[in-house]
Amino acid sequence: MDELRRPQDRPNVHRKDVERLRDEGLVHTMPYVVGRQRTTLVTLTERGRDLLDASRRDRGGEPRQLFYAGVRKPRELAHDTRLYAAFRDASRRLNERGLRVDRVVLEEELKREYQVFLQEPNRGRRDSSGRPARDAEEIAQWAHEHDLPVVDDHVQFPDLRIECEREDGSREFEDVEVMTPHYRGAHAAGKVSAGFTRYSAVGARVGGSSGGGRGRRGRDARLAEEMLS
Repeated sequence: MDELRRPQDRPNVHRKDVERLRDEGLVHTMPYVVGRQRTTLVTLTERGRDLLDASRRDRGGEPRQLFYAGVRKPRELAHDTRLYAAFRDASRRLNERGLRVDRVVLEEELKREYQVFLQEPNRGRRDSSGRPARDAEEIAQWAHEHDLPVVDDHVQFPDLRIECEREDGSREFEDVEVMTPHYRGAHAAGKVSAGFTRYSAVGARVGGSSGGGRGRRGRDARLAEEMLS
């Protein structure tokens, strides 16, 4: 909840506002410790999510913003609690460039779409083993079409993709990854090589590229060790 109350971003958000939303059954709060700091997590309830779903604006056939209720991955809370701070910092920079943020896509949404692609040839087949039925070339093509990098034959997914609109109506996005001390070895190296905009566990931006995934993606795996040491 501390992130919601930062004056430079939400000058009119106070504890009583969150308490009112909780009393109305729109949000749920729970105590938590991020690092060594005690805080309160705020999540939507199903009622709150349904209210947001009902009020979403029509995007003219474009994919709409998805909302989630509750805690979906309890074991990843230490990491996921830092996503909002990373989003806040990135969106501020994008706004300063004259870009309007209009949609955020989470990693699990991109992965869900990827799994649908992998399993599509198996659909309706009784003899299917359930294993992905795509070859490396097809996977590379899918990744290219979705502006996602492939590192060591694995598609890399950012924690979140921030989609924006320029003043002339054209679009771009920025892929963001929050790096915590748990990122080690090949996993950390893969995220660095992907070229995502990276944030340390305390929220500092440490590099990467933006602009729809079309920027040059670095391959300095040592940066991961330097950043997390």
